[in-house]
Amino acid sequence: MKKIYDKFDKSIINSLPLVTFPGKIIVVLNEYEADRAVEYLLSCDVLGVDTETRPAFRKGNNHKVALLQVATRKECFLFRLNHLGLPKSLLRLLSNKQVPMVGLSWHDDLMSLHRREQFEPGWFIDIQDIIGNLGIVDKSLQKLYANLFGEKISKRQRLTNWEADVLTDRQKEYAAIDAWACIKLYDEIMNLLATKEYELEVVPEEKPAADNKS
Repeated sequence: MKKIYDKFDKSIINSLPLVTFPGKIIVVLNEYEADRAVEYLLSCDVLGVDTETRPAFRKGNNHKVALLQVATRKECFLFRLNHLGLPKSLLRLLSNKQVPMVGLSWHDDLMSLHRREQFEPGWFIDIQDIIGNLGIVDKSLQKLYANLFGEKISKRQRLTNWEADVLTDRQKEYAAIDAWACIKLYDEIMNLLATKEYELEVVPEEKPAADNKS
């Protein structure tokens, strides 16, 4: 019986072991590589998806989405959109209705992708739309993963330059984990809903500090 919490204590996360990506990471830089990758991805049973955008540190500066991550259970493809844009093969993938694509807060990612190219979204499943069926109210990837698996997803690379000429190994692993973790969460959520082998602990709301005025 797995014990889960409706709200996970953020202060506990830093003490948890770090998640590492166990599979192969493939960086996709051109249309030919994208075509081959998409053919393979459309043969899989489920995909995890995420995007990364170069952060803008000045008001009014906005950057287009630079990276699309698409993971299977064993590998992750990093499509460098700042190099290849959104070719027809990727639009075909994003519009497909045969293979479910699982993301988190995916509406925001879709808006970013639509700024590059308009397309009709395919079969997307947002973790935030189904996690409430377990009684969990948290919405962040880091809290959800810690709650269900007892491990920490590091967010240190989130605000790095995703348009760099060459991505660092740490950037690549961070990007891969964010997409792959969506599959892990989806599989576990569906398993727990089917088996009912979990116990939900409702964390009491913190009481406001007492007024010490004399």
